[in-house]
Amino acid sequence: MRRVYACLTKTRCLDREVVSTFARAKTLSEDAKYHNAVFVGYDVGGIARHAHKRGTYTQGELFKGNVDGCDPRYSFHHTGQSDTVYVFEAPIDMLSFISLYQKDWQRHSYVSLCGVSEHTLLHLLVENPQVQKVGLCLDNDKAGLKARERLTGILAEKGYSEVFSLLPQQKDWNEDLQMTQQVPAAAAVHRSAMAMCQSEISSTVKSFCDKISTE
Repeated sequence: MRRVYACLTKTRCLDREVVSTFARAKTLSEDAKYHNAVFVGYDVGGIARHAHKRGTYTQGELFKGNVDGCDPRYSFHHTGQSDTVYVFEAPIDMLSFISLYQKDWQRHSYVSLCGVSEHTLLHLLVENPQVQKVGLCLDNDKAGLKARERLTGILAEKGYSEVFSLLPQQKDWNEDLQMTQQVPAAAAVHRSAMAMCQSEISSTVKSFCDKISTE
């Protein structure tokens, strides 16, 4: 799991304990041949029904895709006890959101559609009647906004009236997470640059004053 951990915690800035929670549950693993991150969805009996792979290499085009023969009703998800489920396009977006909002996160349900299809969400709602509130946390782009509208209509037809949208500030939740990690570093660089600038100004002023005093 070393390459997956490095990719998810260093490159993607996911919280290490969040990643470890899913790894311990065996819903997140690393394949031996290509070192892809594998996000697994299980049925209520604990049988793996779905797997989504995402490349961990940082160079070239990033590989991603579902394993052939997957059951679309069981993509990567976490089921809690509260009445709310949060819906995402990709597994990394789901883990990014949890990393951003960790307080009591395990109480709630989360599902990655591994795209924008409604199958996993509708199946989760059928199997968990306590879930009545649906938070659509899809990407903040044209495709994501269109999918929100479509899913809201489907949910309304199914009798779900408490549907709300949460939009990332950037394109997706991982970009939001990475921004929160970069802000302190950027601020530190800014402070360092200001300190250097002030030091140079002070040195210049001192040299100027010394020159005047000797004339």
